[in-house]
Amino acid sequence: MPSIAQEVPIDLGERSYRIVIGGGLIADAESYEGLPHATAALIVSNTTVAPLYAERLRAALCDRYAQIHEVQLPDGEEYKNWEVLQSIFDALLERGCDRKTVLFALGGGVVGDITGFAASSYMRGVPFVQVPTTLLAQVDSSVGGKTGINHRLGKNMVGAFYQPQRVVCDLDVLGTLPAREFSAGLAEVIKYAPIADMEFFDWLERFMDDVMAYEKNALAHVVRRCCEIKATVVGQDERESGLRAILNFGHTFGHAIETGVGYGVWLHGEGVGAGMVMAAELSFRLGFVDEIFVKRLVSLIRRAGLPVHGPILDDKDNAGRYLQLMRGDKKSEAGEIRFVLIESPGKAVVRSAPDRLVREVIDACCS
Repeated sequence: MPSIAQEVPIDLGERSYRIVIGGGLIADAESYEGLPHATAALIVSNTTVAPLYAERLRAALCDRYAQIHEVQLPDGEEYKNWEVLQSIFDALLERGCDRKTVLFALGGGVVGDITGFAASSYMRGVPFVQVPTTLLAQVDSSVGGKTGINHRLGKNMVGAFYQPQRVVCDLDVLGTLPAREFSAGLAEVIKYAPIADMEFFDWLERFMDDVMAYEKNALAHVVRRCCEIKATVVGQDERESGLRAILNFGHTFGHAIETGVGYGVWLHGEGVGAGMVMAAELSFRLGFVDEIFVKRLVSLIRRAGLPVHGPILDDKDNAGRYLQLMRGDKKSEAGEIRFVLIESPGKAVVRSAPDRLVREVIDACCS
């Protein structure tokens, strides 16, 4: 029987939970030991992931829940919206699910975000479990309790902080990811290094080829180290009142890209990849880091198969369009854009920057 190889605790008092990391965990009943008892469970997945893994999860849960329901969502960032959220509520209500029903989010970041939001809202809160099947979700979006949906005017603008009961990271699923999806996940891996751990940065530079080859030990180290960093940050700042904002390195520019080109055209990690380049360049122009650091980061992002240039969002005033979208981001304050910048390698700071300088960066980094 597969065994849980590693665990990372998220320490949030009564809302604490464990991240379990290893091979073969989706189909292993041990992965779900200690979860809340209930009559029913609802597996929320999508049309891509469900045919691959839903039956394995169902088999692992069958001795724990008398009824196991399932709902399949359409696959894609463009479906992280109100209408698809309602389909989860429809499934719960049509099956007579009560407030003890446990939701299982089986999929990537979209499935995890929307399932968590549904769990936070249904009957004012029911338990849910994250079973992330993409690298991006395993190292970032499944951990920390951010849930939500997109609005046509901004990404993740409607949601709630709501912690899962457990996160089950099965490393075996990563080997089946398409190359583009895997690279998108590496953006969320890379971001942790310049904001918190330059030793991890050095490790990524040394072993990126192993990671790109899906080498199991390298992947285990990546997932564990990213979860450890995020656990430390979330444990200190669950609701992003201060420190947790550093986890958005590259995301202010990245969200503008995703919204500007239309959800699903660029993957989230692709936007973050180009966004990190812009944020690093802005850090350099403010005098925080040197050009060598920026070149190292750009090289690492490129080696991960990610874009290092942002798209043109407006032929007449591209920088103006970026600024407009970033001012609508939920991280802006009183119309002032807040950027996560690298104050020094391994240390991040959240601050504003002059529009003139931001325009220069956008003009230099977009093509």
